[in-house]
Parts: sequence; C-alpha cells; structure tokens
Amino acid sequence: MSIEVRVPTLGESVSEATIATWFKKPGDTVAADEMLCELETDKVTVEVPAPSAGVLSEIIAQEGETVGVNALLAILTEGGAGAAPAKAAEAPKEAAKEAPKEAEAAAPAAKAGEDAPSAKKAMAEAGLTADQVTGTGRDGRIMKEDVQKAVASGSSSAPAPAPASAPVSVPRGPVPADDAAREERVRMTRLRATIARRLKDAQNTAAMLTTYNEVDMSGIMGLRDEYKTQFEKKHGVKLGFMSFFVKACCHALKEVPEVNAEIDGQDIVYKNYVHMGVAVGTPSGLVVPVVRDADQMGFAAIEKKIGELGLRARDGKLSMAEMQGGSFTISNGGVYGSLMSSPILNPPQSGILGMHKIQDRPVVVNGQIVIRPMMYLALSYDHRIVDGKGAVTFLVRVKEALEDPRRLLMDL
Repeated sequence: MSIEVRVPTLGESVSEATIATWFKKPGDTVAADEMLCELETDKVTVEVPAPSAGVLSEIIAQEGETVGVNALLAILTEGGAGAAPAKAAEAPKEAAKEAPKEAEAAAPAAKAGEDAPSAKKAMAEAGLTADQVTGTGRDGRIMKEDVQKAVASGSSSAPAPAPASAPVSVPRGPVPADDAAREERVRMTRLRATIARRLKDAQNTAAMLTTYNEVDMSGIMGLRDEYKTQFEKKHGVKLGFMSFFVKACCHALKEVPEVNAEIDGQDIVYKNYVHMGVAVGTPSGLVVPVVRDADQMGFAAIEKKIGELGLRARDGKLSMAEMQGGSFTISNGGVYGSLMSSPILNPPQSGILGMHKIQDRPVVVNGQIVIRPMMYLALSYDHRIVDGKGAVTFLVRVKEALEDPRRLLMDL
C-alpha cells in the first residue's frame, strides 16, 4: 500500500518551507519514525519522519524546492513491496551494463551508513572532515551533535582539505578571474535570509537609539561564590548571571513600562507581563527563545528554563511557539568576548539589553582607585515610544539591582 508523505504543520504564521536535505533516496528501506528529510523555515528546522516502515518509492519535492503546508513530499510503500517493481523495471538496463553497474553499486553500499546531511552541512561550516569526527549514530553514522562536540573539543583547529569540486562563482564586475576561482557562492538559508530582512526592517522602521552604562559585578559574583554550591544542590541547576539580569530587567520594566510595550498602528500596547527573549547563537544563526512570564519566576526556574531553551536552540529543536510573543530581549555578547556594542531591536519589541564581557578595570570607590570586575551595559530602544529619560531610568534601575541584589528581594 502506498502512503503519502506530506509537509507537517509548520507553526503559526508559517506557510512554507524549503527542503534542506533528504536523508534517504528512492529505493531505500526506512523504519517507522525514521527521519526522511529536513525542512527549513524562517525560524526553525523541521524533521519529517516516516509515517510507517517500508520503502521510499519516489521523492516528489527535491532539495532546494519551496513547499507549502501539507504539500506532497514523497511516496512510501509499506512492507517494501514497492521496491520490487522498480528493480524489475531496471533489470534490462542492469543486464546491459552489468560490469559498470557493479562498480557503481559499491559506492552506495559503502554509504549504507551515510552521515546525516545536517551533519555534513555542520562539518562544512566548521571546516571539518569525517575523519575528524567520531560518529555515535547507527553503524557509526555521524550526527549533527557529533560535529558540535568535535568543534567544542577543538577539532576544528585542523584545516579541512579543499573539496575536489568546489563551486566556482561567476566573476562579478572587476573581480579578477584568479580571485573568482577561489570564491564559493552559497545560497542563503531561509533562517539567515529572515534574520537579514528583520534586522533591516528594524533599522528602517524604529527610531532606534542606544544608551550605555556600566555595572560593578562584584556584588553578584560574591553572592554566587557564597551560595552556588547550596543553590545547585537544592535546585539541580547552576546559579549563573542570566537569572540576575532577567530579574533586574523585570524589576526595571515595572517602573518603565513603555520599554516593555510595542506600537501597533496608531496604538501603544502595554504588556502587563514579561515574556523575556534570550538571544542564543546557533550554527544556523541567531534565534531568540522566550521565557514566558519571567516576572513570575524565581532564580532557579529562570536558570532551568534558559538552560533548556538554549540546549533545544543549539540542537535545532525549538518550536515556533517557543520563539513567539517576547516583550523584551536580552543579548549576551560577552560570551564571545564583546566589550561593547549596540544591540539591534527585535521587532516589534521596543527594547533590548546588551550584556558584555566582564573585565577588571580601575574605578574610583569612596575616593580610592580600586580594581573591580566591570561590565558595560547597552540598552537599545525605540525612541518613538520610549523617551530618553525613561531609557536612562530603566538602565540605571538595572545597574542598581545588579550592584546590590538585595534590592530585588525588597522590591526597591
């Protein structure tokens, strides 16, 4: 019996996707729930599993094609019966070219445990070869997670050999031919194209401005050193910096609600809740999962939720619902070593806080020059609804709460 494999529901407001990779080819035997292909949407990557065991008879939509929701992707034959006619039809051709076919058959046989296409893509981006990555999948197949582990362990320090048939882009304008031969043209992924469009829209639409301040992190660092062991023992999660920043921002947003608002036509929509977006860098690009009702959560709950969302983001497992509805965003460029930057708004939000690297610097305290762990903070805001006074007040309240965390407990 033939079974149609169709595009699943992709999420709210998402009507189409691009076929990134096919994990199987026509004639391959598949198990129930085994991944057939990977779809790429504006926000997330969606894997399409086999609805039942059988043989992949035909692929309808090829890699690179754009498909809508419920579009036909492939035909699956239950029980493997569909493979027999295909082989019978090919019998005359195989008989005519038996020797060449046998030679060609060796290649697919060697690729029976072929690495996941998503892993190949990740290896190409990281400059790794299959020999540098240890596969943990079935029959030693390399998975995307294996590539991420190899990159984390420093395997990327070994340069990958250049592909034998690297694509050569056509020279554009005055680019010399020898330079063009050393270039590679790669089509933007849907996620990267969407990021580019949204960021440019933010610049074109919002009256964006950034205000800066700095915070002495010694109070938080001392508190963490004192309670981190007890905190982890009781709650099962490490006490990081993000929970302090989330709580400090929630506290400041109550005093300056316009930073937590958005413009909708001729209206300003004030949010009586805080859905905190936390920007996460992934191999595919920047995504912003949302911690919903962060203002109602404690430190442990925030740390657990951020850890869970961050892991799902890096594995490409976030759902559309987990990235929608944010009212304010925090971006931590400090993890990459950024000392200062101006974060760009995440529309339709009106504010985003940029964290940066903690660095020991000389500062004056009570008339004395002392060395303190300092961090620059940057608040980018939409000047259409947030005045300079409100933006500065918000950032000062965040600074005060971080420098003296006791203020958060007493709602000061």
